[in-house]
Amino acid sequence: MSRTPLDTVEHAAATPDVELPWAELGLKKDEYERVVEILGRRPTGAELAMYSVMWSEHCSYKSSKVHLRQFGEKAPESDALLVGIGENAGVVDVGQGYAVTFKVESHNHPSYVEPYQGAATGVGGIVRDIIAMGARPVAVVDPLRFGAADHPDTKRVLPGVVAGIGGYGNCLGLPNIGGEVVFDACYQGNPLVNAGAIGVMRHEDIHLAKASGAGNQVILYGARTGGDGIGGASILASETFDDAKPSKRPAVQVGDPFQEKLLIECTLEAFREKLVVGIQDLGAAGLSCATSELASNGSGGMRVTLDDVPLRDSTLSPEEILMSESQERMCAVVEPEKVERFLQICEKWDVIATVIGEVTDGDRLEIFWHGGKIVDVDPRTVAHDGPVYERPYARPSWQDELQADDANKLPRPATSEELKDQVLKLVASPNQASKKWITQQYDHFVQGNTVLAQPEDSGMIRVDEETGLGVAIATDGNGRYAKLDPYTGAQLALAEAYRNVATTGAKPLAVSDCLNFGSPEDPAVMWQFAEAVRGLADGCLQLGTPVTGGNVSLYNQTGEAAIHPTPVVAVLGVIDDVARRTPVAFQEEGQLLYLLGDTREEFGGSAWSQVIHDHLGGMPPAVDLERERLLAEILISASRDGMIDSAHDLSDGGLIQAVVESALLGDKGARLVVPDGLDAFTFLLSESAGRALVAVPRSEEVRFNDMCGARGLPATRIGVVDGDSVEVQGEFALPLATLREAHEGTIPSLLA
Repeated sequence: MSRTPLDTVEHAAATPDVELPWAELGLKKDEYERVVEILGRRPTGAELAMYSVMWSEHCSYKSSKVHLRQFGEKAPESDALLVGIGENAGVVDVGQGYAVTFKVESHNHPSYVEPYQGAATGVGGIVRDIIAMGARPVAVVDPLRFGAADHPDTKRVLPGVVAGIGGYGNCLGLPNIGGEVVFDACYQGNPLVNAGAIGVMRHEDIHLAKASGAGNQVILYGARTGGDGIGGASILASETFDDAKPSKRPAVQVGDPFQEKLLIECTLEAFREKLVVGIQDLGAAGLSCATSELASNGSGGMRVTLDDVPLRDSTLSPEEILMSESQERMCAVVEPEKVERFLQICEKWDVIATVIGEVTDGDRLEIFWHGGKIVDVDPRTVAHDGPVYERPYARPSWQDELQADDANKLPRPATSEELKDQVLKLVASPNQASKKWITQQYDHFVQGNTVLAQPEDSGMIRVDEETGLGVAIATDGNGRYAKLDPYTGAQLALAEAYRNVATTGAKPLAVSDCLNFGSPEDPAVMWQFAEAVRGLADGCLQLGTPVTGGNVSLYNQTGEAAIHPTPVVAVLGVIDDVARRTPVAFQEEGQLLYLLGDTREEFGGSAWSQVIHDHLGGMPPAVDLERERLLAEILISASRDGMIDSAHDLSDGGLIQAVVESALLGDKGARLVVPDGLDAFTFLLSESAGRALVAVPRSEEVRFNDMCGARGLPATRIGVVDGDSVEVQGEFALPLATLREAHEGTIPSLLA
């Protein structure tokens, strides 16, 4: 894109008729005209590069901003919230002077193009967001969605993604403690690779992304800048896959976890010595993002000399340097008298560091190259004042027909033997089967603070060794539910993650989200998005869990085929003492099994309707968030007071799935009795929300029942932990060995 003579600001002003490749860089005609209006002239090539990546859908949220405002407008009051939406990641107070930062982001399109590097750099990027807040990263999670499990391309994408997540996270020394793996044909050409991370710090160590103080130096440190990932996340994630347009498939970023590990330790040491005024990681949009956001969030301007950026490729043009999304890079603002010490720390950790500019007392971002000024912009216009679209949206014409196709009317098993066969088929189905083949490729226990990890309901990390203070995190989402009703589907995702945190004994505090949808240019998709955001905002307000930040991933479709709307919700909770956590596995024979909550005939979007009938229709389970709150309070109290020894939420696959998982993890069977008023099929396979399975020691039964009765939570005794099979009285018995073979054999046979 570089032109001769150098395309300086002065040259741009003198040559208004020069044609620039704005369309190739993903800008619309009216967006380009808006840039010209803002500048009062045509942009230089470098300015065009900055606006194109920063105004992309991925970076500017131009189609989603108008809806995302609800997370602020409906935000519940929270004493725990320390840093909310707008920073690299949200921060919450977890007590004892500790703060925890967490966030979930997407790396969907890059992971389809190059599964290993796409997933690996997704982990690297989210970890740098955590570092940039001043925290030490302590764990990662990975909510994943792939196409049909038996499709040939799934065998290309999934192993590469898993290897990328494991390879990067394991090399960083970060335990992978949670996430999900879901298969559905709708993700065939567009897998979802969402990555989350958690970090811990003291309150006083929180850092923000702003450049303040005229004369302070801007230091770029970390890896050299290369040609990999030019426009990678920013442009690749901002349009629908289409081989006809070269802008759709730019180079995917290449990660180096060992460089990132050095970057983490270097940054944390600089924080400890109070050397940093402001900091920003270089993720999507690279230097364009770091410089414009630091400058716009600060109190002055910024002057940068691009010649000083360390390069891996000396042939890169200034536009390419500004657009490069090379990994393992960060930008720090440091007071002049502290620069020498900052550089010494970087040298100690073998991290390349270069002063590339300084904060000015003006209000402009000025960038120079070979002596010429190639950028002169108001940084806010780049970082924050991008287009805002009120995209048209409308309830799709097919929605009524979809909801009328009631799953509750599908043929049910006519005999006990048929019910048994369907249960076994369900337990062995790819979505319900054990994901051990995948999760065993991740290190769960590095650092020695992991308390719970997959396949527990939520991951849990010890924060303070002396007191046992810990945090739990769960990520959940169900695209089938959201397809049937996006408002309810989003609330079901929130409710399930909230419930999963509570089943371990932790109190839910706050939410991050990753909202994965198709093209916003389709009014039906935009309606799904608007409804899901409304549902999530309403739900968070009711549950008192503020959204601290997150990610929107649009254009998740190939051609006309969009994915199911897939809002993924992460809930973070706190537990005073991790020694009191509640696991999923049955612990002792003779313990009594209780079903908490109400069971109704709710099969819309269920695992049973998918596995047995390949059906999607009807309404998803109803949501009662007050019941979810009550259930959580009971689970937390029972865990703290020693009234339950295991707990498992009920969601995909219903009660029988929860019983089988708890039995196999504990290697202890269960005998179940169908309660009065329910038939065996509904009892075992309904997916009614707001329910949990708990194992109660006999010595605690009276106290537990009294607590549930006093608080008005239905608690039904349904069986006992016993034997070496899962038996449903009067219906069938399945030996644990048979269940284990079915549950654990599916994924290896498909993917090994």
